[in-house]
Formats: sequence, structure tokens, C-alpha cells
Amino acid sequence: MKKLLLATVALVALGAPALAADLRARPYTKAPPPIAAPIYNWTGFYIGGHLGVAFGNDDNFNGLVVGSNNDARFLGGVQGGFDYQFAPNWVLGAEAQYSWLSGNAVNAVFPNGYVYTNDRRGIGSVTGRLGYTWGPGLLYVKGGYAFADNNETLLLAGVPQGFSFDGDHQDGWTVGAGFEYMFAQNWSGKVEYQYYDFGDSRFVTPAALAGFGSFRNDEHTVKVGINYRFNVGGPGPVVAKY
Repeated sequence: MKKLLLATVALVALGAPALAADLRARPYTKAPPPIAAPIYNWTGFYIGGHLGVAFGNDDNFNGLVVGSNNDARFLGGVQGGFDYQFAPNWVLGAEAQYSWLSGNAVNAVFPNGYVYTNDRRGIGSVTGRLGYTWGPGLLYVKGGYAFADNNETLLLAGVPQGFSFDGDHQDGWTVGAGFEYMFAQNWSGKVEYQYYDFGDSRFVTPAALAGFGSFRNDEHTVKVGINYRFNVGGPGPVVAKY
């Protein structure tokens, strides 16, 4: 019995240091920092370019004239502006834009031999813009002043003729809507519809054309574009700091 008791005591004595070592506190390991979600900032200036197509309405001179202005024409241009993000998901801004056009806006052949051509070389706009953003996406509407760069000619038997209109079809108004997406730091892409209206015009002189009615001056455009953003409030997208 004494030998059994002594053996038990010896085993306990030998196992105590190992048990104590296991009970010691393990060293502290710092947890990895949390992964911060990107914070997208639309505030700042931007410049960019766009490509697209333009369509005009085919309602010239009460349908009495051979010609058309509703064929698709290629356009390409530049834009620049400034956006301010507030409240916190709304974006207010202003933008200037100019698009070069291919082809004629109006090409009309009158029954009495006159030929009128409006080679609309470009259209531009200065607009306000209001949008709603959720992270990298921005859905917006826009509207404001529009102008057209018109090169107009009137020929009779191939000879240039003087002419005048009862309205200005160089200045007008525009509205549009689009979606923009910030796909990389300081870069965003967009798709946009924009309508330009330059009013109706009727020949005053020569008198031989006054009776043919008016022609419509408008453009429906669809564009895709890209912008580089010089963010005032910080690079976008930026990462939250902890």
C-alpha cells in the first residue's frame, strides 16, 4: 500500500510542471485590420469625350418637299463640368458639351427648282445636372441652353441665292438623362440620351419658298462617353480610414 501511495505521489509531482505550462496564458496575437469598403466621391471637376448617333425629325415643309433629315448621323465630341455631392446621395452639377456631326441636318429639294441644305456641323449645350448616386453609380437628368453650328446654302440651277427665315434655328434648349458609373479611381463611363430643340423656321425670302411652310430643327442623340475626374473632395473611389 505504501509503495502504491509513493508511486502515485511521484506521478503527480512529475505531471504538475507540464500541467502548469499548459495553463499559462497564450501570447496575444493582434487581429488583422478590417477591410474597408470604398467610399465614392463625385465632387470635383471632370473632362472627357463621347461618341454616338443623332437623328432629326422628318417633318420638313409640310411634306411638300423631297428630302429628309431623320437619317442617323455619327457624332463625336468633348465635355467638361463640375459636380458637387451632398445630403449625402445627391449630386448637383453643371456641364458644357460640344459634338461634331457628320452629314446634313436638312437637305430639301423644292418643286420649283430651289435646293436648300443645312450642313449642321455641330451642336453644343450648357446644362445643369441633378443626379442620385449609390456608390459607384449615378443616375441623372440634365437641361439648359443649346446651340447649333449651321452652314446653310440655297441654290437655284446651281447658283447661290440669298435667303432669310422668320426664326433663329441656331439657339435653342435641351434636356436629357443618363447613367454614369465610376469604374476606376478618377475614371467614369456614361451612357446618355439628349434632345436638342432649335424651333421651327419658315422662309421669308425668296418669296417663292414662303408658301411651303416651315421645317423642324431638332436632334435626338444617344451617346456613350468617358470622363476623367479631378476630385476636389478626395480621390474617388477612396477608402475609409480607421
